[in-house]
Amino acid sequence: VERERVFGHAWVFLAHESEIPERGDYVVRYISEDQFIVCRDEDGEIRGHLNACRHRGMQVCRAEMGNASHFRCPYHGWTYSNTGSLVGVPAGKDAYGNQLKKSDWNLRPMPNLATYKGLIFGSLDPNADSLEDYLGDMKFYLDIVLDRSDAGLQVVGAPQRWVVDANWKLGADNFVGDAYHTMMTHRSMVELGLAPPDPQFALYGEHVHTEHGHGLGIIGPPPGMPLPEFMGMPENIVEELGRRLTPEQVEIFRPNAFIHGTVFPNLSIGNFLMAKDHLSPPTPFLTLRLWHPLGPDKMEVMSFFLVEKEAPDWFKDESYKAYLRTFGISGAFEQDDAENWRSITRVLGGQFAKTGELNYQMGRGVLEPDPNWPGPGEAYPLDYAEANQRNFLEYWMQLMLADTPLHAGNSNGNGKVETSAPAAPKTPAKAEA
Repeated sequence: VERERVFGHAWVFLAHESEIPERGDYVVRYISEDQFIVCRDEDGEIRGHLNACRHRGMQVCRAEMGNASHFRCPYHGWTYSNTGSLVGVPAGKDAYGNQLKKSDWNLRPMPNLATYKGLIFGSLDPNADSLEDYLGDMKFYLDIVLDRSDAGLQVVGAPQRWVVDANWKLGADNFVGDAYHTMMTHRSMVELGLAPPDPQFALYGEHVHTEHGHGLGIIGPPPGMPLPEFMGMPENIVEELGRRLTPEQVEIFRPNAFIHGTVFPNLSIGNFLMAKDHLSPPTPFLTLRLWHPLGPDKMEVMSFFLVEKEAPDWFKDESYKAYLRTFGISGAFEQDDAENWRSITRVLGGQFAKTGELNYQMGRGVLEPDPNWPGPGEAYPLDYAEANQRNFLEYWMQLMLADTPLHAGNSNGNGKVETSAPAAPKTPAKAEA
């Protein structure tokens, strides 16, 4: 049910444009169990094709990334151009009498494909709202992370990938608003000098959510702890972001030390100021993580490192090392979180455990919305709250309860990206939280 009603309707992150910069470049990515070739065709257009031959459904692309003008099915040899067109059928005259109409048997295009500030999203719902509408007010906060320089961001290397025996929603929940866990889960990082010395460092922030289940936390330094403005970004990037961002976005980003958030359902963002070791000064880094469900108790994590193309080489190097040692596959923070998620999934899988309730009341009746917050959405003046998690789960429940079957077809017809945007789930009738 979740596969059809959540991942069958939401906009799901697939790739960053910098991963397929040249014509013919491709990556293979997933929406739940569906596998897609995301590629840049010979005309430079970004496209998405179901990775299944139209003859017997065999994978036509067997590598996870590369460059190709054509994809040939290894089962019977049907061959497709990177536009998705069927261009070759072995023994077409003998086996089909030259009567096979190739144009009827192109690779199936992704129903909706669109980009926002370099991020490529797909939706399986041909009747979905536009990506712009789906992101809504979350765009204001995404711009602070994604749109700081004229040349934009680049993904460095292939994404790190690993499997965790945990439900995908635990990763999304952690990033959408759970600053509370840092005091206990990551206390060893405080003691090692890899996090601010105040164990409650994640308390001092803003807790913000928007429509469609999106949310984020924006954390400044603990009281009395000086930190560089704009996370200590290189001077040339600071100059550019001052021109590109609005005064309100600059005001929010200037004193910031940590940004954590989730774009519903399974794309999370971490922009953190951290040191690569206890002897080095902190360096900011940006990571995207995709919580790809492999079932109710298993997910594949895809972790991307991004950096401004125009940043100096020394900064790129230091930023990458800080990412690897904290939130890379073997990073200390990543290991802490994964152990929690594995344990939760294992413990709550029991027959009796499934009948219990969990507490999501933090901040309710204690915190009031912040009237002075300069950004959109509903904001609270501490990041120790669970309004974002409640917002995430409420939208998840709306989709789960909505009687909106997924229809076959595609709204933009050819699997090409719409940079101004097609689709997102139309908001179902509100469910009781």
